Amino acid sequence: MALEEEYGSSSADAASHHRGKVIMLAVAAAVGGFLFGFDSSVINGAVDAIAGHFALSAFVKGLVVAIALLGSAVGAWLAGGWADRWGRTRVMVIGAVLFALSAVGSSFPFAAWDLAFWRVVGGVGIGIASVIAPAYIAEIAPAAIRGRLGSLQQLAIVLGIFVALLSDAFFLNAAGTDSTGEKNAQNIVLGLQAWQWMFLVGVIPAIVYGILALQIPESPRFLVAKGRMREALKVLHTTVGDEAEQKAAEIKETLDTEHQPTMKDIRGPAFGLMPIVWVGIALSAFQQLVGINVIFYYSTTLWSSVGFSKEDSALISVFTSVLNILVTLVAIALVDKIGRKRLLLIGSAGMAISLGLATVAFTQSSIDSSGAVHLGNPWGLLALIGANMFVVFFGATWGPVVWVLLGEMFPNKIRAAALSVAAAAQWICNFLITVSFPVMSEKLGLPVTYGFYVLCAVLSFIFVKTKVVETRGLELEEMGTGKLAEPIVRRSRARHS
Repeated sequence: MALEEEYGSSSADAASHHRGKVIMLAVAAAVGGFLFGFDSSVINGAVDAIAGHFALSAFVKGLVVAIALLGSAVGAWLAGGWADRWGRTRVMVIGAVLFALSAVGSSFPFAAWDLAFWRVVGGVGIGIASVIAPAYIAEIAPAAIRGRLGSLQQLAIVLGIFVALLSDAFFLNAAGTDSTGEKNAQNIVLGLQAWQWMFLVGVIPAIVYGILALQIPESPRFLVAKGRMREALKVLHTTVGDEAEQKAAEIKETLDTEHQPTMKDIRGPAFGLMPIVWVGIALSAFQQLVGINVIFYYSTTLWSSVGFSKEDSALISVFTSVLNILVTLVAIALVDKIGRKRLLLIGSAGMAISLGLATVAFTQSSIDSSGAVHLGNPWGLLALIGANMFVVFFGATWGPVVWVLLGEMFPNKIRAAALSVAAAAQWICNFLITVSFPVMSEKLGLPVTYGFYVLCAVLSFIFVKTKVVETRGLELEEMGTGKLAEPIVRRSRARHS
């Protein structure tokens, strides 16, 4: 039986149907990003109660918050090799299982080190999801909509952050107040302390992710690499219709099916790695070094420290998370229209200006006799505007676009391995920024700390301008090592002129 008879012919309606299928697959894979966002924020509502429950020092408390990021770096590093060996969807299931185990273990720790261990386990699962989701989405998406679908990863991340904040608030309100009249997550709710429920609820998205990973088809590029051509054609007929055989042939041309990809494949002359891998590492690093997670991990503490009430600081944090969701939708609408590089340049310039505004405002802060920091009018308002402008520019550009590029910029043969290294670098930089902010802000002051983030934003502009090549509209099979070949660049420009 001919493949056309088995799978049916393509038409305008069929093309729409295929696109719908691809979107559904991308949404399913992006649930890993939801776990990423949820895990990174759920600790915020529980950390003070945990510190009180285990009598933690400030250093140990900070370590418990940040140590999951080191686990994420390990997970990201391992994910590429595992994905090339066992397949994208099987590794998704592994990530879901690890996150579910972490949610349960973190809910019932018997000591601080035990909690830290389960946080690392969950971090490994999140690191895996952070690599596999963008790789899988890039490998099943047509070039015309790949950027929008790749942006779903960031949308899922910010939704996970928002849901975690809402979940924490729900259990904190359910716990009620203590003898001092303050909300206390150590109070009992349905037999457990409220902070335990905050972690335990993470089992739900982990199970959903695992079930979805068992339902979606394997990446056609993995199947071709393993010589499972008929299975690859079946998946491609679902996503691209009658172009499946042509697409399979193009994939086959770019893959050495008798070679098992390893980390050795990304070695090159530029300090031991291919230049394109260093570009991915730098993109990942700059995404974190501009200080975005300072806003999401420490925003309540930050605004309290410059004169806002705790209630107002919490409301500002929620508003910021909602704003992040809205601007991510803007990025999804723009990434395939104006291109990746242009969006990154706009974002770098906007982040530098907005962070600069906040930095100038922080230079006007004063400290009273009790050690409290105050930021009078109009500087408090300017700092708030600058910080939220920063979130807008980051959320509409660097947040989603870096994930899009990491999923698509590497050649087929090294994609999983290179993405693992780049994502591991991102998690390490995330960890460094997270643990350094309290020390830098205390020892050097907020102006110097935010001045460093301004410098990183400026450097990110220079880097993108000189080192990043536009990939909008190119098929994954056209991606080359190092810089894209000039004929490909010209062909891409002609295609969009």
